[in-house]
Amino acid sequence: MEAFRISVPSDVVDDLRWRLARTRFTTRSAPGWDAGTDPAYLRSFVEYWARDFDWRAAEARLNGYPQFLDRRQHFVHVRRDPSRPPVLLAHGWPSSFVEMLPLLDRLDVDVVVPSLPGFLYSELPEGPLTRAAIAEAFHTLMTETLGYERYFAFGGDIGGAASGWLATMYPDEVAGLHVIHGPFPADFDASPITPEEQAFLDADEARDETDSGYSWIMGTRPDTIAAALADSPAGLAAWIIDKYRAWSDCHGDLESRFDRDTLCTILTLYWVTESIGTSFRQYLDWPRNAERPTINVPVAVTQTCEPPFDLFPRSIAERAASDLRRYSAPGRGGHFLAFEEPQLIADELGAFMRSVG
Repeated sequence: MEAFRISVPSDVVDDLRWRLARTRFTTRSAPGWDAGTDPAYLRSFVEYWARDFDWRAAEARLNGYPQFLDRRQHFVHVRRDPSRPPVLLAHGWPSSFVEMLPLLDRLDVDVVVPSLPGFLYSELPEGPLTRAAIAEAFHTLMTETLGYERYFAFGGDIGGAASGWLATMYPDEVAGLHVIHGPFPADFDASPITPEEQAFLDADEARDETDSGYSWIMGTRPDTIAAALADSPAGLAAWIIDKYRAWSDCHGDLESRFDRDTLCTILTLYWVTESIGTSFRQYLDWPRNAERPTINVPVAVTQTCEPPFDLFPRSIAERAASDLRRYSAPGRGGHFLAFEEPQLIADELGAFMRSVG
C-alpha cells in the first residue's frame, strides 16, 4: 500500500481548457431538457469550466483526504475509532469517490471510500467485472490490505449491488449492509406479486421506456460512445450532467443540488484519468452476473425518492434479506442520496451501525 496524491500535469489542464474553448455546440432538438442535456445550459457550463473553474483549488481540497493505492485500487482511508467496526462507502455510476466525502465527514468511525474498478485511479481487474468481482476486490482491501476483521458496507447503485454481494460472500466479516436502492431477491419472478410490488414494476418498466438508452449503449457499444466522450470534454459533460439532473431530487434545478465547482471536479477527474470508457465496463459485463443469494446479515434500507424507487415496497427487500432491521423512505434525496442528503444518511447509517454493534 502506498500513499497517493492527485497531481494533474499543467499541460493536461491546459489541453482541457483548450478543448473546452473550441467546443462546437449542437442546436436544440426539443424544449429545455426534453431531449437530453439542454444545449443552452451546456454552453454556459462549458464556458464556466473553461474559464472560471479552479482545478488546483479542487485538487487541494481532495488531497486533504488521505488517499492510497494498493493492488491497482484507489481509496480514501480515514481512521477515527479503532474500537468500532469501520464502514466501506461504495459509489455508483456516473459518480466517483467524491460522492461519499460529505458523508465521510459526518461519520465517527473509520471510513474507507474506494473508487470502483475502472473508475478514476482504480484500474480494471482481470476477467469480467461482475458485482461479485467488485465485492471480492473490496473485501481484499478491507481485510488483507487494511487488516479489518469485521466491517459495515454502505452503497447505492453499482456500489450498493456490489455491497450486497459482499454481504452474501463474506457474512462472517460483514457486520451489516446499508443500501439506498432496495435489494431484489433472486427468485422474485417466482413469488406472488402484491399490488404494491406490481405498481413498482410497472413504474420501473415505464422508466425504462424513457431513460434506459444510455445503459443499452454502454452495455452493447461502450467503445463507440467512449471514443467520442474521451475526445470531447463538452460531450463528456453532456453525458454525465444529464444523469445528475434527471436522477437527483433537484426538481429540474440541477444546481440546487450540485454547484458548478462540484460538477466540474467530478468531470475533470473523469477527463484527466481517461476513465469514462472503463467506467462502462460493468455495463458490458452485466450479463455475466449470477443471481445473488439471500442476504443473511443485518440490513438497513434508506430508500431514495427517485422514480421508480419512490414506489419500492418494503416487501421486496424483505424477500431479499432475511434480517431487515431498518427500512425508511424519507421522501427526499435522489439517486445520489449520500451526496444530496449527507446528514440524513449519516444519521441513518450511524443509528444502524450502533444498533448492530
